[in-house]
Amino acid sequence: MNIVHAVIALALVQFFVFAALVGRARVKYGVKAPAVTGDPIFERYYRVHYNTMEQLVTFIPGMLLFGFYINAVAAAALGLFFIIGRIVYFRAYIADPAKRGAGFGLSMLPIMILLLGGLGGAVWSAISGG
Repeated sequence: MNIVHAVIALALVQFFVFAALVGRARVKYGVKAPAVTGDPIFERYYRVHYNTMEQLVTFIPGMLLFGFYINAVAAAALGLFFIIGRIVYFRAYIADPAKRGAGFGLSMLPIMILLLGGLGGAVWSAISGG
């Protein structure tokens, strides 16, 4: 499970970097706290960060469940796809929000696999007496 924990930590570092980029955009585009609107480019940075936070809520438990019940190395690989998906999403959304689809898909697919696999593993373990 160490590899699962390491990938979760990488995802959280990525989230922290996104937060720093929001702060930098806040200064660059003159959006004073606590406002979260005002400049369209700032709003894109903010939305990427917020959307990433929303996905972490399902990503982290999914990683832990899948890693525990199915396979830690496979969970870590799926987690890396999630992180790559977030980078693709970030780059596309900042450039043109209409083009965020590929990054969104690369983020959501691993989450769905992790969650469904983890759920299946937990249920199987429960009914098989494991």
